[in-house]
Amino acid sequence: MESKQLRNSEEKFDAVQQGIIEEEPLSEEPKAEERRLVFKLDKRILPITCLLYLFAYLDRSNLGNARLMGLTSILGKDNDPTGVLFDWVNSAFFFSYASQTQLGLNIIVFQTPAVISSKLFPPRIWMACCTFGWGVCSTLMATGFNFGGVVVARVFLGFFEAGFGPGIPLYFSLFYTKEEMGLRMAYWFGFAAVAGAFGGLLAFGISHITAQIENWRLLFIVEGIPTIILSLITLLLLPNRPESTTYLTKHERELAIVRMNRGTSGDSGAMVQKKHIVMAFCDWRVYIAGVIYFGLNCSLASISAFLPTIVTSLDYSNATAQLFTVPPYAVAAVVLVLFSFVSDRIQSRGIPMAIASTISAIGYLLLLVVKDNRVRYFSIFCLTSGTYTPISLILAWFAHNLGSETKKATGIPVLMAIGQCGSILGSHIFPKTDGPLYIRGYAICCALAWLCVICSLILTAIPQISYRWDNAERNRLHGVPKPLSMVDTSELADKAPNFRYAV
Repeated sequence: MESKQLRNSEEKFDAVQQGIIEEEPLSEEPKAEERRLVFKLDKRILPITCLLYLFAYLDRSNLGNARLMGLTSILGKDNDPTGVLFDWVNSAFFFSYASQTQLGLNIIVFQTPAVISSKLFPPRIWMACCTFGWGVCSTLMATGFNFGGVVVARVFLGFFEAGFGPGIPLYFSLFYTKEEMGLRMAYWFGFAAVAGAFGGLLAFGISHITAQIENWRLLFIVEGIPTIILSLITLLLLPNRPESTTYLTKHERELAIVRMNRGTSGDSGAMVQKKHIVMAFCDWRVYIAGVIYFGLNCSLASISAFLPTIVTSLDYSNATAQLFTVPPYAVAAVVLVLFSFVSDRIQSRGIPMAIASTISAIGYLLLLVVKDNRVRYFSIFCLTSGTYTPISLILAWFAHNLGSETKKATGIPVLMAIGQCGSILGSHIFPKTDGPLYIRGYAICCALAWLCVICSLILTAIPQISYRWDNAERNRLHGVPKPLSMVDTSELADKAPNFRYAV
């Protein structure tokens, strides 16, 4: 039944490409059918993937909370007075994403091979295995008794998460159109901000518990075990690809396949287009996006690991600082959703990204030049909101703009792996010796935020090189494609004459 349904969809696709039939504009009834399908997908996909990211982010970012609860007592070197050992524990996670040679050339380690390989497996099995792996590693952090043990657990935590984060934009693109991706990515990535807020509340509560083990060990256990349970839920409930999932009816699968091929074309099952892997590595825009992601991740990693420490520099106690990290994360989640909603409505990614990055840069400027603690605390809201928002938007942007599934499976982890090198940098620019002002860390993050503004404008607005210019040239040469038409990207990916970029 599924193979027949798939052939019908492919025959219709071929007929549209050959001009035999035209894609009909949606009437009210098909629109209603699509809305019902999207709602059904949202009810199943979003809760699972958002919870996955909530716990993924809790498990990677709880170091900052654990530091204030006594983690450094096991790191040696007289309890790490300079904070250097803690910085290496934090950055060990990111070495599973990317490393650097002595020449400074980024080498992709786990992310790109992992996401390309994920196309060969049912999504629910792949996601469940990754989740189980990092849940076990996070829980085992509680058993660390020296610097080496904690570092090993962090390295393997990054190893398993490397196959999850970049795979979500690819997975979402199987079910959602480019008009829907921004908001769904915001819901998903917004749970990183929710994790920051929830993690602060959880750490505040655990810090007041009297237990047989240290409170920081209890924190890792409480946040790690639910992840393992969630992996089993993922295995049972997460839908597979549109053409193979049993979650949808036959008619819903047909509609989902049509949507997947709208403005682009999806692969049929588990396959990899080798030439599209090469195209992704040769696409200069992927590297511009990597520069943006580098700057954003430098700020994100420093926020995740050092925000409680930064708040204590505003003359708050350790326990109170845990609590005061909650509001900036909560506001960041709201701002992220609002920006993404507007981005979907106006179908623009680059301009909202530039605006959000400007907000982040202003936040770091305030931390650099203003001494009043109330203004400095307000600036934390700016840098959290201005960092989380463009990360979500750039993932939604390139989940469409790379054209084919294989190019997405290659290009997205490449840009994210470059970005994780920024995370390594962000893990080392707030040493204790720079406190309480942390001028070096704020200055680096501020400069990188302005660099993100410039690169976003290059991709969206600069004549001769931006996506807008490329779309205008294709319209001039090949005419304006119909909004709901299918585009064959199987050979040329995003270079297909009728493919149009999101801007």
